[in-house]
Amino acid sequence: MKKLLKLLPLLALLIVVSSCTSVRVAADYDKDATFTEYKTFAFFKTGIDKAEISDLDKRRILRAIESELLAKGFTKSENPDLLVSLFTKSQQRVDVYNNSWGNGAWGWGGWGGFGPGWGWGWNQPSVSTTTQGTLYVDLIDANKKELIWQGMGTGYLSRNVEKKEERIKEFVTKIMEKYPPEAK
Repeated sequence: MKKLLKLLPLLALLIVVSSCTSVRVAADYDKDATFTEYKTFAFFKTGIDKAEISDLDKRRILRAIESELLAKGFTKSENPDLLVSLFTKSQQRVDVYNNSWGNGAWGWGGWGGFGPGWGWGWNQPSVSTTTQGTLYVDLIDANKKELIWQGMGTGYLSRNVEKKEERIKEFVTKIMEKYPPEAK
């Protein structure tokens, strides 16, 4: 039992870390669409221009989508079967952790919060802010101008440029794993 209690904080930390790094994905599609007929693609500039993200991030996303579609055997074309569009949503998440208990807690502030030094004092809550983003990838039948497939990925974003590039690729890869939908 003591060993289990010692492992509990480590297990909790692993769950928190893994939940922050994972991308949750889902997809929806037109059941009447014949996905094997689509062989070529182009980007739908009108839709992409409306995405409220930086041009740098748009280019990162488009490069990742293009790479995934080329790997699936598609060809980029001026006269495509599919138009690719995207849009994004983001929301800030603020977490407040209050580690104090009772009327005060062990921390900076001396006895009762008076004077310098360590002792029984008021513990300040810690606040962390993260950004959770959702990327939608839309595939539109170019002839009918109808949405036939939509993939969505939700996860936490990074502000670090190298990590952002890697994270965008992870988002797109996980989303595009859902295309084409499995035949029932």
